[in-house]
Amino acid sequence: MSVDFSIDDGVARVTLNRPDRMNAVDEPTENELERIWTEIEANSAIRCVVLTGAGDRAFCAGADLKSDDGKTGIEYWTSLNPNGFGGIALRQSLKVPVIGRVNGVALGGGMEMALGCDIVIASETARFGLPEAKVGRLPVAGGIVMLPRLIPQKIAAGLMMTGRLMPANEAASYGLANSVVPAADLDAEVDRWVADVLSCAPLALAAIKATIKQTSHLAAMEASQLKLPELLAALGSEDGEEGVAAFREKRPPQWKGR
Repeated sequence: MSVDFSIDDGVARVTLNRPDRMNAVDEPTENELERIWTEIEANSAIRCVVLTGAGDRAFCAGADLKSDDGKTGIEYWTSLNPNGFGGIALRQSLKVPVIGRVNGVALGGGMEMALGCDIVIASETARFGLPEAKVGRLPVAGGIVMLPRLIPQKIAAGLMMTGRLMPANEAASYGLANSVVPAADLDAEVDRWVADVLSCAPLALAAIKATIKQTSHLAAMEASQLKLPELLAALGSEDGEEGVAAFREKRPPQWKGR
């Protein structure tokens, strides 16, 4: 399979497994990724997702140009998954936190997938880039609209208009990565972040994610008044009472997700 998928103790791991192609995504891989995200959305036992690429050279090198099906640029654009590259770059329906384990280059669609993650942990050897213009293409599966919303406009424009690669530490300085560590420490750092995510109430995390995803275009006052379903579910949950009780009783909370 071009994508490995496993679930263990509430943690789903999605691994692009095409190391010989720098984990580039062809059409069958894109379809499998969409199937996996849909399965994750339907599984309430999953509380966190780790997305990565096999090997140590690439997180994902984007679309597999060697498997190009001959579509024109406009045909490619109009046939794109509305959820963005890899089914994750622009996805709004996934409620659980997604941690991007960026173990190497994240180029084109690979960077778009990293932009779609909630948390990004990168190896010092990782590099980020949207070099589509160098081959006459555009990062229309998420990057061209998302990057200028996440970092200063001129930095985003410079990256896309030159095709340059941004080192992990520089990406972190602009807020594109939460943590950058030596390659040997990457898994341990990801595990620490996973543990911290799992220590939080699932409905609270869903409400935080929904608020970030659905209100970033609004003024703060307007956003604060939105009664999102995820927000109401978290505020009225049993877990909300359990968290306070556990704090008072000086014990770990027992989350039920309701």
